[in-house]
Amino acid sequence: MTHIYDNPSDFKEHVIEGFAAAYARYAERVPGASGFVRRGGPRAGKVSLVVGGGSGHYPSYSGTVGPGFADGCVLGDVFASPSAEQVVRVARAADGGAGVILSYGNYAGDRLNFGAAQERLRAAGVDCRMVYVTDDIASAGPEEADRRRGIAGTFLVYKIGGAAADSGCDLDTVERVMRAANAATFSFGVAFAGCTLPGRAEPLFSVDKDQMEFGLGIHGEPGIRTGGWMPAAELAQALVDAVLAERPAGAGGRAAVILNGLGSTKYEELFVLYGHVHRLLAAAGVEPVLPEVGELVTSLDMAGCSLSLTWLDDELERYWLAPADTPAFRRGETSTLPAYDRRAGATEQEVADERPTEASPASRAAAAVARRAIAAMTAVVAEHEEELGRIDAVAGDGDHGIGMLRGLRAAEAAAEAADGGVGDVLTAAGDAFGDKAGGTSGLLWGVALSAVGAALGSTAEITPALLRDAVHAGAAAIQRVGKAERGDKTMLDALLPFTEELDRQLGTGAGLSGAWRAAAAAAVEAAASTASMRARVGRARPLAERGVGTPDAGAVSMGLILTAVGEVLAQAATLADVPPTHVNSTNPTPADVTEGEPR
Repeated sequence: MTHIYDNPSDFKEHVIEGFAAAYARYAERVPGASGFVRRGGPRAGKVSLVVGGGSGHYPSYSGTVGPGFADGCVLGDVFASPSAEQVVRVARAADGGAGVILSYGNYAGDRLNFGAAQERLRAAGVDCRMVYVTDDIASAGPEEADRRRGIAGTFLVYKIGGAAADSGCDLDTVERVMRAANAATFSFGVAFAGCTLPGRAEPLFSVDKDQMEFGLGIHGEPGIRTGGWMPAAELAQALVDAVLAERPAGAGGRAAVILNGLGSTKYEELFVLYGHVHRLLAAAGVEPVLPEVGELVTSLDMAGCSLSLTWLDDELERYWLAPADTPAFRRGETSTLPAYDRRAGATEQEVADERPTEASPASRAAAAVARRAIAAMTAVVAEHEEELGRIDAVAGDGDHGIGMLRGLRAAEAAAEAADGGVGDVLTAAGDAFGDKAGGTSGLLWGVALSAVGAALGSTAEITPALLRDAVHAGAAAIQRVGKAERGDKTMLDALLPFTEELDRQLGTGAGLSGAWRAAAAAAVEAAASTASMRARVGRARPLAERGVGTPDAGAVSMGLILTAVGEVLAQAATLADVPPTHVNSTNPTPADVTEGEPR
C-alpha cells in the first residue's frame, strides 16, 4: 500500500512541492498551477511540448521535463486528469511563440479537459495542437484503435516528439512525427497486485497469488482477463506474442523497446523477464534499439509490468536516439542540441470583470438556497465517498468519490465567497468544481453548474418553469461536452430520467419541491438500473463486462445529489431565512421575501 502521506486529499500538492525542491535544476513550478516548465522558462522560437495527466505515474510526467524531452507538464490529482484551467496556465507558461503541442494518454477526462484547454489557447492566439496516445492493444481492437488507452507507450511518443521539437522542427512537423510515433507504438501489460490510493486500506483490485491480470490499465484498473501464474519465460512469450501480433504492414526490423515496471515489481525481476523478451524478439527478427528496462510510467504501488514497442523508420529512430536530460531520463550529451534564447512565459490570466453584479432581491434570496443546496451535495457525497470509490473501482480507477468530494468542497467555498444572484453563485461554483476536481466528472459537473447558473441568471424570479429549463440546460451541456448518450452507463442515465419526471410532475401542477423529490426518486431508481448495462464510453469501457452487475458510480452520485437538493428545496418552503452573513444593503430582509414554496 501507499505508506507515506499526510492528508490524502493534499497528496498531489505535497508531491509537487517535494519535486520542486528536489529538481529545481531541471524544472520550475508555474505560479498558481499544478505543473512545471523547464528551468529558465520557454525557449523563443521553439515548439513547446506539454505533457500531462493524473498523478501517480512518476516519472510521467514531471520526471520528463528537460532538454530533449518535454517543455512542461501539468498534473491532476491521483489518476484524475488536470482541469482545463491548469492545462491553460502551464501551456501559456511554456509557450515559446512557435506553437504548443498538448500530449496525453487517451482517457475521457484528459480528452475533455485538454480539448477545452486547446480551444481557450487558440482563442488567445496560441497555435495549439493535440496528440493523444493510443498504444494499449488490450483496450480495443485494431478496428477501434482510436479508442485505445495510453499506457507506457506514452513515454516513447513523448520522447520522440520532444526530440523533434528540440531539434528545431516546426509545429506541423512535430505534430506529424508524434502521430507517426503513436501509430507505430503498441503495448500490453500484466498485473500481479492492485495499487492502493493514499489513505485507503485496501487496493483497488486484488489478484490471487496463483493468478495474473492481463491487459491492465495504469489508473488502478484490473486487466481484461485473468490467467494463471506462469514462469518468466512463458510470461515473456505472452507479452511478445501480443505485441508482435499488431506489427504494422511494412514495419522494419528495428524497434524502440520498453519493459516498464508499474511501481512494485523489482528491477531484478524485470531484468529476468527482459532476458527472455530480448531472445524472443531476436528470434522474430526484431532488433531492439537502445531498450529501456525500469519504471517509466507507474501506477503508484501496483505490482506488474508492460511491454511497449515503437516500430522505427529512419526519422523516428533519429529522435529516439537523440540526447535528453531530465530528472528521470538521461541520454547522450544535450549540449549538441540547438540553442534557444529564453522567452518570458505568458503567465497573465484572463482578467475577470469585478464590477458588482446587478442582482435582484429575489435572485439573491435564491442564491442563499443554492448555497445550502451545494453544502448538502457536499455532505451527501462525503457520507458516501468510500462507497462511490468501491463502485468505481470495479471497472475504473476508484477515485470517483474522492474527485467529486474535492470538486464539491471547492464549489461550496466558491459559492460562499461569491456575491450576487443565484446565477453568479452557481457560475462561481461550477468554475471551482471544474478546476479542483479534474477528470471527466470535474469538467462535466463544472459545465453543468455553470450552465444552470447562466440559465437562471441573477435578475429573474426563480419560477418552477425557469428552474426546469435551467436543469435541461445543464443536462444539455453535459451531453454536448461529454458526447455521451442515454444507455452509455454514465451520469446521464440518472439525470435524463430526472428531467423527464420533473417535466411530468410540473405538468400535472405539482409544486416545485414535491416534483423535484419525485424526479430524484426516479433518478435513484434509474441509477440502480445501470447495473445491468455495459459501459460504452469512458474509462470503464475496456472493462465493460466486469462492470455488469455494478451500477455506474457517476449515476449513483447523481441520484444522491439530486435527492439532497430536493431535501433543501423542501426545507426552503419559505425563503425568509436568508443567512445573515449574506444580507447586505441589496439583500432582501425577511419581510421583503414572499412566503411559500420557492417560485
